[in-house]
Amino acid sequence: MVEEYCGTCSGQGRLEKTKQIKVDIPAGVNDGQKLRVKGEGDAGAKGGENGDLYIFIGVEKDPVFRRDGTDIYSDIKVSYIDAILGTKVKVGVIDGDAEIAIKEGTQAGAVLRLKGRGGPKLMSGEGGARGDHYFTVGVEIPTTLSEEERELVEGLRKERKEKAKGDGEGKGGFFNFI
Repeated sequence: MVEEYCGTCSGQGRLEKTKQIKVDIPAGVNDGQKLRVKGEGDAGAKGGENGDLYIFIGVEKDPVFRRDGTDIYSDIKVSYIDAILGTKVKVGVIDGDAEIAIKEGTQAGAVLRLKGRGGPKLMSGEGGARGDHYFTVGVEIPTTLSEEERELVEGLRKERKEKAKGDGEGKGGFFNFI
């Protein structure tokens, strides 16, 4: 029985107020997951224990990286010369920069993997395990060439045609007669 009626809480024994709390969001959470913060919800009835606060996670899309679980995907561009000869390039990953090898003869659309450089696995028993980062290679072809570059590329074309012609000689294949 309530002896004195409280106009502020309407006799409920609890007041509504706004409170700010700091919550650590663990790395690797997915869009739509919910996070429980124990004891930070509404006050319990009749002086009971506070309830829990549930936070629904919304992960913003990144303009560079795409995510699928713990694997990360992004695009890189290399010059046609680097694609032909091979090189090493500096690439952005979620925690900084890394170096990736572009093998000789890499084709446009090839997918390269940096093992263990993706997103962290959320499970605590994983011991810091991470997904992989996959890079789709784009090959940049110049739209204009200097006179010297044109001569070099024409020389390369001539060399490739002569080599192809030489490879087919003496084999008696159908295409040798065309």
